[in-house]
Formats: sequence, C-alpha cells, structure tokens
Amino acid sequence: MTFPPMKVDKVVLAYSGGLDTSVILAWLQDVYDCEVVTFTADLGQGEEVEPARAKARARGVEEIFIDDLREEFVRDYVYPMFRANAIYEGEYLLGTSIARPLIAKRLVEIAHETGADAISHGATGKGNDQVRFELGAYALDPDIKVIAPWREWDLTSRERLLAYAADKGIPIEQKRGTKSPYSMDANLLHISFEGGPLEDPWTEPASEMWRWSVSPELAPAEGAYVDLTYEKGDIVAIDGREMSPARVLAELNRIGGEHGIGRLDIVENRYVGIKSRGAYETPGGTIMLRAHRAIESITLDRGSAHLKDDLMPRYAELIYNGYWFSPERELLQGLIDASQEFVNGVVRLKVYKGNVTTVGRKSSDSLFDERIATFEEDDGVYDQADAEGFVKLNALRLRTIAKRRLRS
Repeated sequence: MTFPPMKVDKVVLAYSGGLDTSVILAWLQDVYDCEVVTFTADLGQGEEVEPARAKARARGVEEIFIDDLREEFVRDYVYPMFRANAIYEGEYLLGTSIARPLIAKRLVEIAHETGADAISHGATGKGNDQVRFELGAYALDPDIKVIAPWREWDLTSRERLLAYAADKGIPIEQKRGTKSPYSMDANLLHISFEGGPLEDPWTEPASEMWRWSVSPELAPAEGAYVDLTYEKGDIVAIDGREMSPARVLAELNRIGGEHGIGRLDIVENRYVGIKSRGAYETPGGTIMLRAHRAIESITLDRGSAHLKDDLMPRYAELIYNGYWFSPERELLQGLIDASQEFVNGVVRLKVYKGNVTTVGRKSSDSLFDERIATFEEDDGVYDQADAEGFVKLNALRLRTIAKRRLRS
C-alpha cells in the first residue's frame, strides 16, 4: 500500500505487545504516517501487561495507557450479563463477547482525552471481534475513524508478519519449548482456544491445551461446598466473606478450576456467517450461572422468571453480535435489573469432578411457602378441590378439539 485510505493524524491502538499488534503499531506509523497512542487493558488475562509499555516506548510512542479494568469489567459488564442468565446457542457463556464493549469504550475515551481522530484494533476480517469493537465505538462516537489493518494490508500470513517485523526491526521473542498451536484470548471470565487442531471438529482437544482447570478425572476425590450470598442478583460474598466483583470471580475460577468445572467444546455460529469451533474454560462463570438460577428459583415469581427465559436468547445474541451499547440491549437490561430487586439470599453449591450441583438455597425474600408445597397436612391453606375447576377450564379447548376429531 503506497498511501492510506484516509487522513489520520493520531490513532489509539488496542495494543497487547504481541506480534500482531507490534506489527500493526509499526505499520500505522509507516503507512498512515501518524502519531500512535497505545492502550493495553488488564482484564484479568493472567499475563503481565507492563512489558507492553517498554515495547511501545521502543517504537517511539509517547502516550501509553495501561489500565487495570478488572473491577469495572466484572461489575459493569459480567454481573449485568449474569443477571440475565445469558448463554449463547445453549452453551457459550460469552466470555470474549462481553469484554469487547469495555475495550471499545476505553479506546474512544482515550481518543477524546488525547485528541486522536481514530482508533485501531487487531481483529481479523473473518471474526466477530471487528464487529464488536466497531459497533461499540460508533455507538459512543459516531464520527470516530476506525483503522482495521487486517482488512487493509497484505500481511495475511505469519511468515509475512515475521518478514515485516524483521524489516522494521521489531524484536520477536523466541520462546523456549513448543509454541501453542491455538489462538487464545483470556480475561477474568474465561479463556478461549481456537485454530490449530481445533479446526477439525472431530479432533478431541489435547489434554495439555487446558490452562485453568484440571481434568475432571484428576479432580479431588471429594467434592467441596461453597455458599454464595446474593444482593439484588449479584454475588457479594463467598462463604460469608464479602468480596468485590472481580475478587468473587477470581475466587470462583480458583474453586472451579480445582474441581474440573467449566470446560466447553462447541461449534458456534459467528455473526459474520462462519461456523467456528472453539474450546472454552469458564470455571467461575459456570458456577455463577448455576447459582443465579438457583436463587431466582425461590425469589422470582413464575411470570417474571419465564419472561426472562423468553428474552434471554435475544439478549445473549445482542451481546454476541456486538450490540452492548444498543438501545434494545439497554431496554432489556432495565427490565432484567428491575426483576432482581428481591433476588437476595444464599445459595449452597457442591462442586465435584466437573459438576456443579445446587444443594441448598434460602432467602428472606423467598416466595417458597412450605405450608402450601407440603405433601403433609396443610391446615387448609390450599383447598385441593379448587383444582377441579382450574383443570376443567384449561381443558375446555382441548376437549372441544377432541370432539371435532372424533366426529370426523
């Protein structure tokens, strides 16, 4: 490319310091001849983010942002999503999807703070992340410019990336041992694996691929119990110890990982129309979903609970497709949050060899009435004879249809 497709004076780059974004940094300076600001987010991915500062500085970057966003991530994104019991296509807990709007938000904020007129990301033209980053950015700043190098350049293979890096004097770390064949993404909610051997959906993931959890076969021979305290649909304490949202999720990841919780192997439908096979580890999130449904089972009335279940697939799809900042997601969130007013109490779970089982739940706001539910004498609280009319009224149309069928 001999000239950039648009004029840009200053761009904020979502920067990890790895090969792709290091090449993108040099490429932006070379092709766009612009000033680059780097932004590195700590979302609890478990890797040191500070080295990105030195790498960016070595490329002449003067404005470098490294932000610890773990609390904001869990409090303002993960927790609201789990109030909805959101799950995509029946299995995926949206670990990558829910992190993208926060990154997009900070990219736009930093662009405003630094006077930049564009943002840039390292997502490819085949994936969902390009959509999530850019829909989020445009929703917050409709005039922001977006540079997506993977849709513009001809560096379409690792060999070309390495050659470009060598030509520009970008140091490439040579790690000892065998390089992971997978494309991985991690944050406090999950770690994902794609590519490599997983591109064959018949190939079982290798045991050494998994990072956060032990194999259920190797998990402790005895299960463990954990009590989760809820206030308005959010976990505020584990085993009676109050914790911040990020600390809650980190601790549940530890507990779940020790007991082989949260492994998933799926083929999902990307928004861009491609079927993609991915493997995920979401130990804490798996526990959270089971627990939240348990506390709702005694604190939500049937109508509210069933309405939430009806709306959940649409809500999950909005997050998966990148519409976190859309009016429809915000409308749904308002309804969901309103439903959580009395979702308070304690859930007791047992974790054992890859399984999470609810073994107890209690709440001062419980709608469960032992006097009505009992199989023993209920002291006249419920008159069973009343059920006869209820059944006959509900059977009326079925009986009418049956009579017509018999006539014909």
